[in-house]
Formats: sequence, structure tokens, C-alpha cells
Amino acid sequence: MTNIKLEVCGGCNAKIPQESLETTLSSINNYKRDDILVGFDTMDDAAVIKIDEENGVVSTMDFFPPMVEDAFSFGQIACANALSDIYAMGAEPIAGLNIVLFPEDYNLEILREILRGGADKMIEAKASLVGGHSIHDPKIKYGLSITGRVDIKKLWRNNTVKKNDVLILTKPLGVTLVTNAYSVGILGKEELNKAIASMTYLNKYAKEIFEKYRISAATDVTGFGFLGHLGEILSDKFTAIIDSSKIPILDGAYKAASEFIFTKGGQRNRMYFEDRVEFLKDDFALEEILFDPQTSGGLLVSINEDDAKYAIKELRDFGIDANIIGKIYNKYDKSVFIE
Repeated sequence: MTNIKLEVCGGCNAKIPQESLETTLSSINNYKRDDILVGFDTMDDAAVIKIDEENGVVSTMDFFPPMVEDAFSFGQIACANALSDIYAMGAEPIAGLNIVLFPEDYNLEILREILRGGADKMIEAKASLVGGHSIHDPKIKYGLSITGRVDIKKLWRNNTVKKNDVLILTKPLGVTLVTNAYSVGILGKEELNKAIASMTYLNKYAKEIFEKYRISAATDVTGFGFLGHLGEILSDKFTAIIDSSKIPILDGAYKAASEFIFTKGGQRNRMYFEDRVEFLKDDFALEEILFDPQTSGGLLVSINEDDAKYAIKELRDFGIDANIIGKIYNKYDKSVFIE
């Protein structure tokens, strides 16, 4: 493995803000085929194309600049993040195409390590790499376009919650806060390594457990932060009351937020969603964690309340530190209340 370190500058923190995307996409004309079941109009995690009455093809892509110095770990994280959109639809990944932007004068050993990291996660996902595209660019960026398949009757959407469902989150929050705090010396290797372990862990295993239960809606928590993606799930039709004491948080994230290690993405997320959330406790560091952009974050699912305790037990028995973090109610004056 090369000893050359990547320049840390991205991850899902580099994502274009929700408001800008919504404004831009809403202005674009689009031809709507009858066999497109899910497109970009609903801001879902992936597109779904109907093949027949039972089967659908799921398609997504994701890429970004490095958020860690190690090239192999960056490749793993980028691949896990791209695969996550497939899992968030209740689907199975089949194949992937690499997307590579790489400086012309850089050591190709770095590129090899990035691609090796991506391939490692594709193998774990039991999906095949089938090609890709690469160009020269001043900044390294990497990701994949993933194709999957889904049983249409079991498809998960990100805006179909039901009243009295409870919410389960499967990974801790705070990865961008931790990686940024490490880069300025506030946190050490131990906290960074825990963040990397979380980002490289595939949502495959949580998805395979959840598909045994009654899931109303699902998404993965990435660049728009926990609150932004929760807002998508609620779709301005319901309200969620969140128990902040149940939210899993990465070691060091609270310290980083308390030390004012802000992220640009976190501030963009705050500006977009803060009018729709009410914090019932005075805890600015917690607010920053809930707005923090996540890279390769966990699944956030709305699940039948009677099923939730069984799903949680199965998740924890598997080694996934998931929690029931809140409940869905009829719409109040705010979309989210944080207790």
C-alpha cells in the first residue's frame, strides 16, 4: 500500500444543498416513461425501472472527493456509500461501474489502492464490477454507478411513512465532524478509525434483516444529514418526535461539535431545514450532529411498531448497534421535535 496520503476535502460534505437541487431539478423538463416507477421527482435514493409485474431494475450513482487520507479506505467508503442507495430501496446490487477523476501527474499506485478498496466492497456485496469511466481532473474523485434488482411488491420508498410507525437508525451520526476534528488535531486515530469502520460497513446486513418485517419507508442518511433525510421521509405530511438520548453518536463527534468544528455542509443543512424542526432542549452540539452531513451513513427506516422490538433484537444480535429513536405522528406545526 502506498504511503502517500490523500488530500481530505469532501465525502458527502461536498454535496450540493437540498434547496439548490430541488430548485434546479424542478425547472428541468423530463420525458416520463410509463415503465419508470421512481425518478428524480420524488428525491428518492435510486431510480426504479419496471421490467414486468414482479421485477424492477434499480439504478443509482454516487461519487465524491476523499474524506480520509488512506486511499484504500477511501475506495471502500465510496463504494459502500454508492451501494447504500440500492439497499435503501430494499434491493439487491448486481453490478457496478467505476467513476474516476484523477490528476494526470499523480502516482497511479494511489488510484490502484482506491479501486482496490472499491472492489473489496463490491466482492463483499456479491456484486460484479463491469467497467467504468475515468478522466483527468485536478482533484481526486471516486464513486460508482450501481445497478440492482428488486421485487416491485417489496420496494421501499423514502416518503411513504405511516402514522404510529417508529423510526430505527442503524449507524451512529457525526462522521464529518469526526474526520474534520481529526484533520485539525482535536481528535485522535481511535476516534477516526471508529468513523472509518462505520463508513465502510455495508448496509447490506441491516437491509437483509429489515426485509423480514413491515417497513413503510426507508432511506440512507448521507449528505443532507439526519434531519434532512428525516424530512424527506416525512414529506411534509407527518411529524416525527425524536428521543435524542436514543440517537447513536460516534465517539468524538460531540466533542468536535462542542469545539465548534463546523462543516459547510452542516451549515447548509441547518439553513435549509431549521425552520421545520424544534429543539426542546438547549444543546447546540447535538444540533450540529443532527445537521452534520454523513458519508455512507446508516439506514433510517419507518417500521411497524409491533415489529420494531423484534427487528432491533435481531440487528443487535448481528452486531449492528441500531436504536429506536422516535415515532411518527399526525402533522403538527413543525415536522420534527427533538426531545
